[in-house]
Amino acid sequence: MRYLIWALRLIVFVVVLMFALKNTNPVAVNFYNDFVVQDVPLIVVMLITFVVGALFGLLLTVPASMRRRREAQRLRRELDRIQAAVNGQQVPAQVAPETIAPMSPL
Repeated sequence: MRYLIWALRLIVFVVVLMFALKNTNPVAVNFYNDFVVQDVPLIVVMLITFVVGALFGLLLTVPASMRRRREAQRLRRELDRIQAAVNGQQVPAQVAPETIAPMSPL
């Protein structure tokens, strides 16, 4: 499966690279307040747009990955507690994090 994903990534990369190399004509980039940058190669505009889009995509995945990490930690603690109970060991008392360091209001 890993090789298939890398093969697909390589194919997408080659297609995008060929598309970019075919579009090297200079273009004018218009910003707000009539600010215009003249004669910027289209390949540069496409690269910047791609990088900004990839960064936004990564930023959107951060909360979900943090949530999954916290859930995995919670499940590990619960598994340790259950295994300790099954083995007859004394289960350590759980203290809520708010007890140690109360959350301050924002």
